[in-house]
Amino acid sequence: MSLFLSAVSLALAAGAHARVHEEAFDLPVQVTHSSGKRFSQPIRVTVWTDDANPKPSPVLVLNHGRAPDAEGRQKLGRARYGDAARFFLRHGFIVAVPTRIGYGVSGGEDLENSGPCQRKSYAPGFAAAADQVAATLEAIRQRPDAAQDRAVIAGQSFGGATTLAAAGRNLPGVVAAIDFAGGAGGNPKLQPGRPCSPHLLESTLGSYGKTARVPVLWLYAQNDQYFGPTHPREWFDAFRAAGGTGEFIEFPPQGEDGHQTFARFPQTWHPPVAAFLERQGFPALRPDPVAPETVPAAGAPPLPAHVPTTRDEASHD
Repeated sequence: MSLFLSAVSLALAAGAHARVHEEAFDLPVQVTHSSGKRFSQPIRVTVWTDDANPKPSPVLVLNHGRAPDAEGRQKLGRARYGDAARFFLRHGFIVAVPTRIGYGVSGGEDLENSGPCQRKSYAPGFAAAADQVAATLEAIRQRPDAAQDRAVIAGQSFGGATTLAAAGRNLPGVVAAIDFAGGAGGNPKLQPGRPCSPHLLESTLGSYGKTARVPVLWLYAQNDQYFGPTHPREWFDAFRAAGGTGEFIEFPPQGEDGHQTFARFPQTWHPPVAAFLERQGFPALRPDPVAPETVPAAGAPPLPAHVPTTRDEASHD
């Protein structure tokens, strides 16, 4: 595929054979902000594949969250979500994780700033992020090992809201979406459980139900310190009232902050997500082999100096 720039290539060794591969490439994207300004720049996309999966493989685009400050957004480095990606690989997917404009190695202006707490304008930021989801999906679908008609969009926190925005576009080949604690405007330190302008967030997320024609799985925990226990259900109800379809699952409290369920409590969300994917016709979850040693693939360039850590993959707004 001509778009691949060979930034990183890894493999997990299973005996003498490489099985799970991680690559990264720079994808040129164009985003038009609500101000009318047009942004054109490359973003870094991490791609996970598994030699054992049948080809062509369905595609899953996985979207990261948003740190509340510029320093945190820069520290994202390259979005990877390695553990979650391996779960989806076991369902047969090619997994693509874009690092959006304004974050980590992609850099650029912050296109997702939604303004003051009491006067949030959420839709433009979600639209800019959804533009990059669409570009990522189109690029991955050009691969000879990627299916053209079977794709899923998923995301955590701001990435979950981005998933809803993308679902409302009914992108070619997308058949389902998964929202992990989606939303924006939360700050567990200053106002735990009380996101900024929740009524505006409700109207924005609800509006995607007017056009979304794919089932969406919404996953939240009771003790979400960003959004609280009631707002997510109201957002889902607004989405359904507008015509959207899907399922809402509320987990019992997870650790000190249920907003971290995606990153820190995968054993909680694995079963319902596996069941949801099987209902959409995707292969049942393969058994997880004993974790092999991570080694560079033959002929691959060395790892960059910064490889995102667990903190980089933690959930944000």
